[in-house]
Amino acid sequence: MDKNSPFKTPEWVHTTNIYEVNVRQYTVPGTFTAFAQHLQRLKDMGVKTLWFMPVTPIAQKNRKGSLGSYYACSDYVSINPEFGSLEDFKELVKQSHEMGMKVIIDWVANHTGWDHTWTKEHPGYYLKDSTTNDFKIASGMDDIIELDFSNPALRKAMIGAMKFWVEECDIDGFRCDLAFWVELDFWKEARRELDDIKPLFWLGEFDELEKPEYGEAFDASYTWTWMHRSKDFYQQKQSVDSLLVVLKKYDDLGDSTMRAWFTTNHDENSWNGTEYEKYGDMAKSLAVFSATWNGVPLLYSGQELPVKKRIRFFDKDTIAWTETKELEGFYKVLLNLKANNPALRGGDPSVQTFRIKTSEPKNVFAYLRKSGSREVLVILNLSSENDLHFDIIDTTVSGTFKNVFSGAANDFTREKSFEMQAWEFLVYEK
Repeated sequence: MDKNSPFKTPEWVHTTNIYEVNVRQYTVPGTFTAFAQHLQRLKDMGVKTLWFMPVTPIAQKNRKGSLGSYYACSDYVSINPEFGSLEDFKELVKQSHEMGMKVIIDWVANHTGWDHTWTKEHPGYYLKDSTTNDFKIASGMDDIIELDFSNPALRKAMIGAMKFWVEECDIDGFRCDLAFWVELDFWKEARRELDDIKPLFWLGEFDELEKPEYGEAFDASYTWTWMHRSKDFYQQKQSVDSLLVVLKKYDDLGDSTMRAWFTTNHDENSWNGTEYEKYGDMAKSLAVFSATWNGVPLLYSGQELPVKKRIRFFDKDTIAWTETKELEGFYKVLLNLKANNPALRGGDPSVQTFRIKTSEPKNVFAYLRKSGSREVLVILNLSSENDLHFDIIDTTVSGTFKNVFSGAANDFTREKSFEMQAWEFLVYEK
């Protein structure tokens, strides 16, 4: 939370991770009840916060594809019948809570679908297009129309709708879609009223390097600048320094807000390519980074498989689950380390992060995160070089650490020489 902000980040957020649930594509039935069968598996994998893509009904007018977009809402206080009933969703939240998981829902405040209930009941809630004298189409997306946040009645109705989900379903927060398309003072007004009901987690879809002022209302934000730079780094064979320049900018924002780090999400997977199309062999190293750098790691449905295809957005396209989930153990190690080691707390000024010097600065990115006597060391070979030999030439790292994946111990006071394969990662806990 921004230091100029009156809001307080809930304590649990500092150690959480977020798992984005695409209900439609998660199971063949595509319902809350069918998804609930996966709760125990996700808990076992270490998932702490479930983010459900919009659970509201979808507008039919001008809808895209055979099923339409979750992000073209027709009623803010009802459940998409495709997923089941309101009672089904309440039961799912209750089950998640009993398993120790939090639940946040996607909130699409900027726009609705063309036949939202408000278009008939409250047409004054919408912006008008002076040329067509009809509702204003949202930029580049003809299935949605824009709301008018200069209208106090609209704001009151929107906050009332958000309260419904907290009071009726006991959700734990919101992932706010296109947060930067909505006036900042609306989010502050909403947060003041909603946090009075219970302390909530507010994840905003904006990049704080581009919209730093939005950090005054949100606990965590997106890292698009990093996402684009890491893709360019891999595809254009750029230098490690090109990545560090961006990380320094995020670091300079301070610890009062957090960044959400990810290698994919619903938009990226469907429109810009899978994490393997974008990052190839670097995808797993980037996942290690996302779970161990300062902030909160964000996963998308099926990354534990992994999913290597683009999932269709407006039509049924079920994730092909298999008995063996190749990366489930990999994520379990990372998510549990993040949750349990105070050196990986996000947005905590008492945690220090050190860049560790090596004899291969062009190819190796190594860093140590430290909270009191607790330390986590991460070494990433961010190159296609096999049998890469290098030394740690940094006195910051000393003492015995354990490799979190293999369990092997290493005395860094004496052993400072390494050989790593292309895109390999090493994670050690003191």
